[in-house]
Order: sequence, then structure tokens, then C-alpha cells
Amino acid sequence: FYNPKLYAPPPEAQLSEEERITVNMGGTLAPTTLGGIAGTGIGASFVQIRAHSQDASADKVAPPPPPEAFGPYQKKSEEGNGVIQMIDLLVADLDKEMQEAEVVEKNAQENYEKMTEDASAKRTADSKSITEKSDAKASTEESLQTEKENKKGLQKEHMAVLELLQALHGECDWLMQNYDARKE
Repeated sequence: FYNPKLYAPPPEAQLSEEERITVNMGGTLAPTTLGGIAGTGIGASFVQIRAHSQDASADKVAPPPPPEAFGPYQKKSEEGNGVIQMIDLLVADLDKEMQEAEVVEKNAQENYEKMTEDASAKRTADSKSITEKSDAKASTEESLQTEKENKKGLQKEHMAVLELLQALHGECDWLMQNYDARKE
């Protein structure tokens, strides 16, 4: 991946006075090609030069110290991990969303099963209630029919009693009107 922190711009070319004038006037310079191995500018020269001396002490001179190194190796932890951290964050978010979806689905399934059980129990209770009410209605209609028949019989008795009462009342009225005549 491209990391802008690691980019090093190429060194600026030192232009001669003539080349500077050409560039300032709007012209372009002739392309320069690097020689050497694969156009890198590194020459293929394997020449080793050694001072030839007959002096024995010159051979025993200590070599110069090695050039300084950059120091111990340190891994660049924050510069190249941005993309990987973003991917890890996406994976973590996806895992979290999947867990939430599983919990929501589980809760919804439990609620559905509870609702189904409640509806079944309610249907059973309603069916039982309808049966009880149908039985109560049938017994009430039976007693209503019995009471209607009793009412007819009682009405006949009542009419007979009223007729008897009217007959007695008529006799009493006749006896009251004819009491004086009968007393003599």
C-alpha cells in the first residue's frame, strides 16, 4: 500500500546557467539517461586498488572504523497499519452486528412462541367458556319453557279463581240486597 510518510522526493538537479536560461524561457532540457547497470547509474567496475608498499608496518595498520549505522532496528508500528486497523474495525463491527442480530432473532422467536402459547391457551379458555355458556343457555331455555308451561296452568287456575270470586261476589250482592226481604 502507498504510505505518504515514506515518500522521499528526488534530489533537485543542479542546472548550469545555460540550462536555467533554457528552462526559464519555457524550453525543455534534453533527457539525461543514466548509464550503468539497468540505467541506475551504477557502473560495472570491479577494480580494487591497493597501495603496494614494501613496508611491513603499513600492512599492520588498523583499518578505519566502520560507518555509523542508523541504530537498532525498530518496527514502524503506526505508519503502515492504518488500512489493517480499518479492516479489523470493520470485522469487529460486523461481528457485533451479527451478535445483535442473533440476540434480536432469539428474542423475537421467544416472543413469538410465548404469543402462540398464550393464543392457544386463550382459544382453549374461550372454547371452554363457549361450551359452559351454551350449557347454561340450554338449561335456562329449558327452565324458561317449563316456566311458560307453569304460567299457562297458573293462568287457567287464576281465571277459575276470578270466576269463582265473581260468582261469590254476585251472590253476596244479591244476599245484601235481599237481606231485608229475607229477614221478614
